[in-house]
Amino acid sequence: MSNSLIAELPKILEEGKREVSKILERLSSDVKIGLQTNELVLPSKDVDGIFRGQVPQIAPEYHGEAFGLFGDGLFEGKPASLAPWRNRLIYGDNLLVMQALLAGDERTSLPSLRGKVDLIYIDPPFDSKADYRTNITLPGAGISQKPTIIEQFAYADTWKDGTASYLRMICPRLMLMRELLSERGSIYVHLDWHVGHYVKILMDEIFGKENFTNEIIWCYGEGINSKSRYNTKHDCIFYYRKNVGAYIFNYSEILDPYSEGNVKKYKYKDEKGFYRIMGRGLKDSPFCSKRDLSPEIEKKYPELCYRHYLGAGKLPVDYWLIDIENQMSKSRVNYATQKPEKLLERIIKASSNEGDLVLDLFGGSGTTAAVAEKLGRRWISTDIGKPSILVQRKRFIDNEVKPFLYQSVGDYQKEAFGNANLFRRVGDLNQVVLQLYGALPLTEEQAPARNLGMIKETRTLVMADSPNKLTSARTLKRAAELKKTILGGSWSKIVVLGWNFAHDISLAAQLYKNEGVEVLVIPPDLLDKLATKKDYKGLIESKKIRFSSLQYLKVKPLRVETDGETSKLTVELENYVLLSPDNIPLDDKDKEKLREIIAKDPLALIEYWSIDPDFDGEMFRSKWQDYRENTENDGDAFHCVYSATLSVPAKKNRKVCIKAVDVFSFESVCLIEQL
Repeated sequence: MSNSLIAELPKILEEGKREVSKILERLSSDVKIGLQTNELVLPSKDVDGIFRGQVPQIAPEYHGEAFGLFGDGLFEGKPASLAPWRNRLIYGDNLLVMQALLAGDERTSLPSLRGKVDLIYIDPPFDSKADYRTNITLPGAGISQKPTIIEQFAYADTWKDGTASYLRMICPRLMLMRELLSERGSIYVHLDWHVGHYVKILMDEIFGKENFTNEIIWCYGEGINSKSRYNTKHDCIFYYRKNVGAYIFNYSEILDPYSEGNVKKYKYKDEKGFYRIMGRGLKDSPFCSKRDLSPEIEKKYPELCYRHYLGAGKLPVDYWLIDIENQMSKSRVNYATQKPEKLLERIIKASSNEGDLVLDLFGGSGTTAAVAEKLGRRWISTDIGKPSILVQRKRFIDNEVKPFLYQSVGDYQKEAFGNANLFRRVGDLNQVVLQLYGALPLTEEQAPARNLGMIKETRTLVMADSPNKLTSARTLKRAAELKKTILGGSWSKIVVLGWNFAHDISLAAQLYKNEGVEVLVIPPDLLDKLATKKDYKGLIESKKIRFSSLQYLKVKPLRVETDGETSKLTVELENYVLLSPDNIPLDDKDKEKLREIIAKDPLALIEYWSIDPDFDGEMFRSKWQDYRENTENDGDAFHCVYSATLSVPAKKNRKVCIKAVDVFSFESVCLIEQL
């Protein structure tokens, strides 16, 4: 029998402390994790008669050319702390995201947020048997998408040793959250019976038992019903303060309403409000405070009576009766673990003030950020799931929030390979992938990372990227350099094989194509196939593994009508070419459904698309958006509109950039130059 969890807890804490100590040491070095800004989103969804055909006016602080906020430009030589605040939606592992937030980055006008976050709410996964698939509804078909490779590894790492590995995952993260909290800050950790009691012990050590404030019981009516045990109808939320001597708690903002029976007792009214007449005096007096008295008694014995006024509400208690929102509710966004807005509203009102910074590191459906926006708070929401990021971005646009940045962890910078039973090192996996493609791996002396191979007959160099990294523009730049230098150069081309792709890969693939760089997608189910194959040679010799080209978007020629100082740009989508269904994490029956949709209605696969009518080559500024479920323009919940007309100032040499995200969260970018 393995060690008990109680015995493991001290070890888990020590491991977490060592990991966090190394992270904090790196903050002062040159080796930092940074954030890439993928998009500045200026919410302006396509709605007939409101936004369609007109780009919204943008405040100067959101123009990079005015402030030098983006790319490699500085904030006019001023420190990042003086840059205007922008809310942030961030894609990536939150352990890496927190490192980037703690480090800050003067180049991107992001100061360190160490000690600057006023409220953290997290709702981490807490059930090892949960189904993390994403259900996608397409015209005439329903498809269930498995998690991405990065999500699969994150999930496997979280639960590979059961609760113990879950605690190893959450421990260093909680420690970094404490570093981010301001001295008056609070943290709410939302869990259920699976792991809550163990996490509570960790939090007592990390935040101090004296800073534990409440165990809040959230009661709800929905949930699984059983006849074999008591039915679980509540979660626990652990509430800690950073500093028990200085904290925010606005109890008057979350008073509970009085019962109807209690309100009826306050039947008299004066200039101060409703009141009841109470008696003061000795316990045996007829004017005991437990009895309501009449105005006649008050008038006759004023010295023995007093008026008790009805307050604004009852003081808040630690059990909350807030039901899960009905599926038809307007705030529902078709996300399995979505929490009700009323729950987050209560937390945010109580433990933050207007203008304070609220952080959610397991962003999910984006409820925390959406409510923070409504209540006038600043926010950062982050998640490792691409479906979550897509849901959040659409939700924020639908809510017409203030302009926000969509960012991601730079060059994913995570080389730890989780499946130790399958391959001891990433290099071992690279060797197999190269051979599956038909390349002869270079020796370790020739390529120390063991990620390069060659096809002699065609003088082709092949690079296999890591499953724990995002293949990005920077990856292609390195590939182009290797093509020119390794083994004397003279290669006809280099093929980059990737598992996961950064937002900039589509445009980068177009740019580096002229330099002989080709990008192909490794099948996401390859690891499953390798796990069931003891003899990799048989799989290699079968030549059944298919590597697909990247998805891409086709746009019709730009139509321009210029009238004096204004131009009308009409952008119309022509086609969307998705990579092979075999290279998407789907069951076989869903792959067949997808093939039918690709053949009949390929544009139906586009979930979201947006336009930057003045692309500067660095920052994509999304100034027009449409997405499925936006029925305010055409009433069709299964398709986007496929053309848009934007009124913009007339200019020469305009670059129009179009970005599309499909239902599987793959991004494509198309660039049109107007001379």
